[in-house]
Amino acid sequence: MTVLTTHPPGAAAPDPMEPVPHRVVARLTDGPHVVTLRVAAAGRGLPPPLPGQFMMLWVFGVGEVPISVSNVLPDGALDFTVQAVGATSLAITNAQVGDLVGLRGPFGTTWPLQEAAGRDVLVMAGGLGLAPLRMAIEQLHTARLAGGDGAPRRLTVLVGAREPSGLLFPDARARWAVDGTTVQATVDTPDEAWQGDVGLITGLLTHQPGRADVAFVCGPEVMMVASAHALLAAGMPPDRIHLSLERNMHCGVGHCGRCQVGPLLLCRDGAVVRWDRAADLVAVHGR
Repeated sequence: MTVLTTHPPGAAAPDPMEPVPHRVVARLTDGPHVVTLRVAAAGRGLPPPLPGQFMMLWVFGVGEVPISVSNVLPDGALDFTVQAVGATSLAITNAQVGDLVGLRGPFGTTWPLQEAAGRDVLVMAGGLGLAPLRMAIEQLHTARLAGGDGAPRRLTVLVGAREPSGLLFPDARARWAVDGTTVQATVDTPDEAWQGDVGLITGLLTHQPGRADVAFVCGPEVMMVASAHALLAAGMPPDRIHLSLERNMHCGVGHCGRCQVGPLLLCRDGAVVRWDRAADLVAVHGR
């Protein structure tokens, strides 16, 4: 039997390996086998995650998996956008409003939003990769609207999916576009209603009026590698390309070594990594 505990204010810092109970307060269907769970602390909360960070999401009696935070609500509730690909992720997507889940974290590195100041920023997301990027896009979009020294000069969001039903967050994408962010989408296999681009996400780069200064990329590894090579060919320096690597994370605190890629422990040194650090590691992993 799993015992859920809480810690009163002023108590010693909790064990980072101890899942903190959170209650499901909303459940949204975002695509085939894709669900966004909104959870709120059921007692003691956790530090708010930053864009690009992940948390270990635990279904008691089943297991836990690393999931990036796709949104933070004003009241502190957290959104996790999850695709059912295994036993634990299936249990997460099957969770209902009122159920308890456990969270540990937040862990990992963040999208370097400070590099966006005064620059043209390009975001490239493939499939579920838009979820780990959503918080970054929201903050960049808000900063651009507000202006000021920390705002990007221009923000472009390119999104790709296998089919139109796999394009996440249509309401958010529409809002970004209405407010002046350039948003373009492409799919591999269109349906009868699709009127947009068809093909690889790298094909959308040819539609851009100029070269971006910094890029944030997330999606399947083959998509990220292809996107990085296309950006390099267009003249972007490798230290301005940032991607989010996915590996089998387990502890989240750099102790177990299951997410090691070369010299990096991705739960600690990632998941967001610059291309000049990731290029050789990704090439070795892909063989």
